[in-house]
Amino acid sequence: MSLNLSPNRRNVLTTTALAAGSLALPLWAQAQSRKDAITLAMTLEPTGLDPSAAAASAIAEITLYNIYETLTKINSDGTVSPLLAESWEISPDLRTYTFKLRKGVKFQNGEPFNAQAVKFSFTRAGGEKSTNKDKRTFSSMETVAAIDEHTVVVVNKELDPDFLFLMGQATAIIVEPKSADTNATKPVGTGPYTLGNWVKGSSVVLNKWDGYRAAGSIKLKRASFRFISDPAAQVAAMLAGDVDAFPRITPRSVPQFKTNPKFQVVVSGSRAKTILAINNKKKPLDDVRVRRAIAAAIDRQAVIEGAGDGYGAPIGSHYVPGAFGYVDTTGVNPFNIEKSKALLKEAGMTSLELTMTLPPPPYARQGGEVIAAQLAKVGIKVKLENVEWAQWLSGTFGAKNYDLTIISHVEPFDLGNFSKPDYYWGYQSAKFDDLFNKIKTSPRPADRAKLLGDAQRLLAEDAVHGFLYQPQWITVANKGIKGLWKDMPIFVNDLSAMSWA
Repeated sequence: MSLNLSPNRRNVLTTTALAAGSLALPLWAQAQSRKDAITLAMTLEPTGLDPSAAAASAIAEITLYNIYETLTKINSDGTVSPLLAESWEISPDLRTYTFKLRKGVKFQNGEPFNAQAVKFSFTRAGGEKSTNKDKRTFSSMETVAAIDEHTVVVVNKELDPDFLFLMGQATAIIVEPKSADTNATKPVGTGPYTLGNWVKGSSVVLNKWDGYRAAGSIKLKRASFRFISDPAAQVAAMLAGDVDAFPRITPRSVPQFKTNPKFQVVVSGSRAKTILAINNKKKPLDDVRVRRAIAAAIDRQAVIEGAGDGYGAPIGSHYVPGAFGYVDTTGVNPFNIEKSKALLKEAGMTSLELTMTLPPPPYARQGGEVIAAQLAKVGIKVKLENVEWAQWLSGTFGAKNYDLTIISHVEPFDLGNFSKPDYYWGYQSAKFDDLFNKIKTSPRPADRAKLLGDAQRLLAEDAVHGFLYQPQWITVANKGIKGLWKDMPIFVNDLSAMSWA
């Protein structure tokens, strides 16, 4: 699971907030050159800098394609191109991939990039002690063989039509064996930037690495990432010029920036799913009738307006419009208060009290207020519990200590999480497991599309969650910045493509 939280709580911008945003700017940032440095902002601070060890997407937003690289690279339109692998060949049975590696590449500590490093990285990612959120992908590799210094052959136990895309995600970074264990605080990769400084609670600075194989093509010498969760402070920082670009800024900022000639506003499509996650292991939430009652009590369009400022499309399952094999399941559990009440009565729930755990970003906090009010109309009393991001990761995601929570899952191919019995939402279904295995092993697109539709309908019928909406993300940036991604199949800030006009 990759998690990202996009802000969007109502807040009044004041001159005090504007001043605070300006004063918070470090001196080095105030003095930086406009042509060779950039300051970006993010809602959440990562818990570490190793995306192969933890689930938060904020890690990849700083490190992927900047510090670390992968065999393939995912582009903003969702296509895949070579990166550390120059080329590849795929066997007729779609299980064997022969990667030809780029020559003359070094890690930032001077060690050579080679086939042994690839084998080490994949074996580590699929190993017993791995905390890689895509561990299944790597443990499903039957063999990883270093044929020579620049040739790697991966044989998968079963075919995976999305394998090349997965090899471009942050969980598939190639790490240097000697430094791998300290990557969370001292990251070492093959990318164009190295870690300059990390001031916890404030910012991360990346510096251009002159040893990069294509250093001449990298325009920015320094990139600073500031962490600003409050919507008013986000707007203040942009208006004050303290921040040059803010991917996934609060949507409520759009009107004032759209009319300001100093800024560009980019509305991005996504493969994210914003959901009201339900703990399927907890009573009475283990009763499908209760989960269906919760789903039927939710007016998705009202949630989109309240939590996403209208930027989103309703979804009825863990899949989004535009994705291969998508089917519209919003009619499976439509908004219907009377049906919700009837289902609760059928389940014997004369009264029901639940706690909704909400991480910091306002789409969760504001969405929680909207949904709690909706559930109250059918007799479900919801206590809202605001937690910090680290608490959410440890208590909700890690310890599974929650009833309900609101979160955006941003990965394109994450249906497999529903076949993990120890995943944080505790869903178990032999029928879904069978469907997912068939999806992964069916070579014909038509067969896979049908199976994907069946899987979406099953998740909707089982009301695993209150499936809410597919969000759109807003990026506001200085008019002079070039190279921003238009769409976001994955969450990255690819500095190698950015420059000033």
